[in-house]
Amino acid sequence: MGVLLFAASLTPSLIPREPMVQGILGGLLIALGYLLGKTFGLIWHAADMPRLQGRPARLLDMVLAVTAVILMVWTVTFNLSWQNDLRNKMEMEPAEAQYLATILISALLTFAVIFIIGILVRELFRWVRRHFYRFMPMRRANVFGAATVVLILFVVTRDGILDLAVTWLDESYEIAQELFDVAPPPPAKANKTGSASSLVDWKAIGRPGRDFIMTGPDADAISAFTGKPALDPIRVYVGRANGETPEERAELALAELKRLKAFEREVLIVTSPTGTGWMDPGAHDPVEYMHNGNIATVGAQYSYLQSPLALILETRTGLDQATALLKVVHEYWMTLPKENRPRLYVHGLSLGAWSSMYATNLFRLVGDPIDGAFWAGPPFTSGFWQYVQNARRPDSPWVLPTIGDGSLVRYASHFSNPTQAEAEWGSMRIVFLQYSSDPIVFYDPFSLWRAPPWMNDPPAEDVSEHLTFIPIVTQFQLALDMALAFGTPPGHGHAYYARDYIDPWVEVTAPEAWTSEKTERLKAHCNVGFQFGCAGQKVPGGSGSFGN
Repeated sequence: MGVLLFAASLTPSLIPREPMVQGILGGLLIALGYLLGKTFGLIWHAADMPRLQGRPARLLDMVLAVTAVILMVWTVTFNLSWQNDLRNKMEMEPAEAQYLATILISALLTFAVIFIIGILVRELFRWVRRHFYRFMPMRRANVFGAATVVLILFVVTRDGILDLAVTWLDESYEIAQELFDVAPPPPAKANKTGSASSLVDWKAIGRPGRDFIMTGPDADAISAFTGKPALDPIRVYVGRANGETPEERAELALAELKRLKAFEREVLIVTSPTGTGWMDPGAHDPVEYMHNGNIATVGAQYSYLQSPLALILETRTGLDQATALLKVVHEYWMTLPKENRPRLYVHGLSLGAWSSMYATNLFRLVGDPIDGAFWAGPPFTSGFWQYVQNARRPDSPWVLPTIGDGSLVRYASHFSNPTQAEAEWGSMRIVFLQYSSDPIVFYDPFSLWRAPPWMNDPPAEDVSEHLTFIPIVTQFQLALDMALAFGTPPGHGHAYYARDYIDPWVEVTAPEAWTSEKTERLKAHCNVGFQFGCAGQKVPGGSGSFGN
């Protein structure tokens, strides 16, 4: 069983895998298959089921072994071509011949390490069981011995190793924020958040927020592009250390928006950052060009952890912060005269999209609703995204669905923009940007035993046609893909970048007198990659949306 699962792990998934990573995955699945086989045998033996003896048993062993070896040789032979086919679709360098040797060696080493750990756990169980034998029957000692070992391992990993690891990570990322004594000098301009005139303490904002405030196009850069006078875009950011609670940080953000007269701008965007507080410049720079700087954007940090850790360990924090910020901004915005207030939009990338969708509840969509939403790379956990996905037309693909007549919700990808629909836009506009090869979006926890919906459609342009559902194995492959998703080239996996934000922003915010020619000019201007803003500045830490 271990060899069969290893062979299956060599089949392609959504993200190309380096040989060491592929080998570790294979080693894990060898160990899992071995454990499943031993467990099945133990249950069979404990149930006193009949067992083959003699020649029939040897013949069955031989048939199973030959079948497993043939399958392994077949997948090993084709693995390199499968991987290179996928790498070619993503415009990556092909893997070399030594790829296979590295896979086999790392798989065997991984299995050996796990096997040794298993032996140590077994010996711990035997030691505990021997002590129980002194005062209880054998079967009872077996049960209590197993329960004791499970409890010991649970406590050691949860309250020991895991707790220390999480504490270390949290402290490390907090240090990386460059708070207080190590913060750089504040901005000199009074119209910047964190300046001497600002209500927000610059030293407490943190590095991601300061990068967001100080980068991006100013009025001169925008004017040089548009050829007409422009305004300096307003960017408000409140760090986690700027307030004790989500509500305090939200109220501070609102006060700063008022100070900067953000509600007098044409467009106001309430955005949710990723885990560490990072704001993707590729998402925010283009829309500021579109509206000639007559725009304000506000965000609030909720965590210091990277997004995968924040998703697991600080789930409520992100949801509460997004809800608090949108609530106070929306409630104040509703008190303003409709003819004299900005158009209000919400935005989020990755984990920020999830929290932003959560905050955009029924109260934000009826009565006096927001004007629209643009969410990029929505994680599979997003309830609103799942609801919309399941409302798709049956004849449309899962990775790029059609929702009704397209007057409310549209989708975009690296290969498709949201300009075409049966009907014109209604009073509210919602766009999802999702790449067909993004496992953060298309991971399916039920893929342990059934194929995800998108696997039932023809493969998308950057997905391998050799991708096949295999119970258990597909679950491990997609889980590994999530870890690798932000290391792909821009436009694939979870690496969203500036060019692909432009069409959705045009559709959602409807810039005045905007044309397709201007869209192409802006795409050319922003064609430096997803870790750069359209201002041409390399943004520190901008190496991937989910990882930052």
